[in-house]
Amino acid sequence: MKLSVSARAAAAAGLATAMLLTGGAVADAASSAPSGAAAAPDIPLAGVKAHLSQLQSIATANGGNRAHGRAGYKASLDYLKARLDAAGYTTTVQQFTASGRTGYNLIADWPGGDANQVVMAGSHLDSVSSGPGINDNGSGSSAVLETALAVSRAQYKPTKHLRFAWWGAEELGLVGSRFYVSRLATGDRARISAYLNFDMIGSPNPGYFVYDDDPAIEKTFKDYFTGIGVPTEIETEGDGRSDHAPFKSAGVPVGGLFTGAGRAKTAAQAAKWGGTAGQAFDRCYHSSCDTTANINDTALDRNSDALAYAVWELSE
Repeated sequence: MKLSVSARAAAAAGLATAMLLTGGAVADAASSAPSGAAAAPDIPLAGVKAHLSQLQSIATANGGNRAHGRAGYKASLDYLKARLDAAGYTTTVQQFTASGRTGYNLIADWPGGDANQVVMAGSHLDSVSSGPGINDNGSGSSAVLETALAVSRAQYKPTKHLRFAWWGAEELGLVGSRFYVSRLATGDRARISAYLNFDMIGSPNPGYFVYDDDPAIEKTFKDYFTGIGVPTEIETEGDGRSDHAPFKSAGVPVGGLFTGAGRAKTAAQAAKWGGTAGQAFDRCYHSSCDTTANINDTALDRNSDALAYAVWELSE
């Protein structure tokens, strides 16, 4: 998740000309998933965690981070692109400049579906410079990747067109996603029927938060969690602070999931979800300890399956 407004104000973000793109839950929970979820596959936790391990290894080999403009970010993007290319996606790398460094977005289109109705799922791929960014936001990036690979494994043929995206320089103020949206023609923006955002979905002391932006998307996520017996709350901590914001400003219906950052879990929330009251949802938020040890497997599993459920439900 990006820095606070005050921190962002200090981060200069200049954009340069670039390419224009137009065109399982835990076992007991899975068994009680909502009836519509049968169409969506269970997303294997092992697959999501394998991607997290790769991102951790990349950070370790590149100065301990995967930040914008650093070698670790580009290596992360190359890892995702190779997996998506092998799975049959059409991938596009969008290049921009922010704070004097080159940044990249990765867009992956699944063949087929109605190009006038595009369902997108995305996450930011960059970390802050102070750590490897495994929960923020390797968790969202890896779950989106594994869902995209599940689409390929199923050879899913949705009614709508599916597009997946990984954004650069989110931590500098949503730079990559703003760049993408600003360069879409008005007609192309109108063709995006939903943008789903996943930023921090494996927090170690997790909550289960759903964005309350588009009512239909919100209901889709809530239906999933109701079906597995997990209560949710409306997301407020990061409201407007992640990559859904540029899409929402452009009139695109948006939604997403979040498990909490630096805010402390209340006693009522601990009674509802477990975990530790009075402790941050993620004590390692924007810190060097945001490693593969900083992940709650149950939260990551549930949110990954909810992600896939929404992709299938909204694109069929």
